[in-house]
Amino acid sequence: MNDSSNDSPAGSLAGTFAERLIAWQAEHGRHDLPWQNTRDAYRIWLSEIMLQQTQVATVIPYYTRFLERFPDVAALASAPQDDVMALWSGLGYYSRARNLHRCAQVVVAEHGGRFPSDPETLATLPGIGRSTAAAIAAFAYDAHAAILDGNVKRVLARVFGIEGFPGTPKIEREMWALAESLLPRSDLPAYTQGMMDLGATLCGRGKPRCGECPFDSDCVAHATGRERVLPTSKPRKAQPERYVDVLVIRSGGRVLFERRPDSGIWGGLWSLPELTPPTGEREADDASLRERLTAHAAALGATQGAVQSLVPLHGLTHVFTHFRLHLRPWLVTLSGPSTTTQSTGSQRAWLDAAGVAAAGLPSPIRKIADALSIVSPGDGQLCLPA
Repeated sequence: MNDSSNDSPAGSLAGTFAERLIAWQAEHGRHDLPWQNTRDAYRIWLSEIMLQQTQVATVIPYYTRFLERFPDVAALASAPQDDVMALWSGLGYYSRARNLHRCAQVVVAEHGGRFPSDPETLATLPGIGRSTAAAIAAFAYDAHAAILDGNVKRVLARVFGIEGFPGTPKIEREMWALAESLLPRSDLPAYTQGMMDLGATLCGRGKPRCGECPFDSDCVAHATGRERVLPTSKPRKAQPERYVDVLVIRSGGRVLFERRPDSGIWGGLWSLPELTPPTGEREADDASLRERLTAHAAALGATQGAVQSLVPLHGLTHVFTHFRLHLRPWLVTLSGPSTTTQSTGSQRAWLDAAGVAAAGLPSPIRKIADALSIVSPGDGQLCLPA
């Protein structure tokens, strides 16, 4: 166990921290999550990437579907990126999915299909940072490495009374040093799981359940009544507002979609064509805007006929971490063929109902598609009400 000899209260607590946490985890921690009770680095890695900034309840069905489709790293590495993005659709933070795919390919190509056991080597792989590498190495290989995700930062800030926003380099360095000093000599999987469980179940953001915590009597935040003050919050800034008009362009029973660039929001996903106001501010629904939207739709759907109608639909707002995105959809009907419309290439495609269902779409775009789509049982085409 950690053999700190510091006579301060924090030093005394550090000397017993790991032992108490492991004992608590054995009795009160989580033991039946789908990715537990395995040493399969692939399954552990998959769960750790999905759990970045996402709650367990949200991750479980995605994790299950991914394993059904990609049972091992070789299957994931050889899959088309579209298949990976489609399965990830709705889970958010889509750079994780792109990095997941690239990481699988690197593991197969450069590591013989086996995840490295060394945390430092793991941390060089796409999408795997220092904390995630430590978790994978600890669970799969018993590596002596500390994790420091959001839950762990909250536990350390409260228990040891660490002041300052954990996202600043100075405070983060202090927390890394503390996290490494607390590591036990053995039982690394149980200790690592205990750190995750304590932050996720008892030491939550809103209402920490201090009376059930193994460190209740030693916690600085609890002793000083600062459970809701620590960790120090990030200084708030005004959240930017962005406005985008999106076009639901239909030709017969299909709708035009565009693939997003790999960089930026929704990278690599299929989305509806969009038009951003020149000033960044919301434009009034006037003749000038309709003229620009009609011209844009006409150019995109030129092979499918002229624009017959342009109808505004109810908008929606999607909140990202750093800004709010306001989407205003427009239903565009072309005079083109009612017969099957072919794909226009790798970056644009006319999709029917089945294609929309299978495509990787951002959550707000999926909401628009779901709200408008009515599948005709006779031909399986996507029909949108005029």
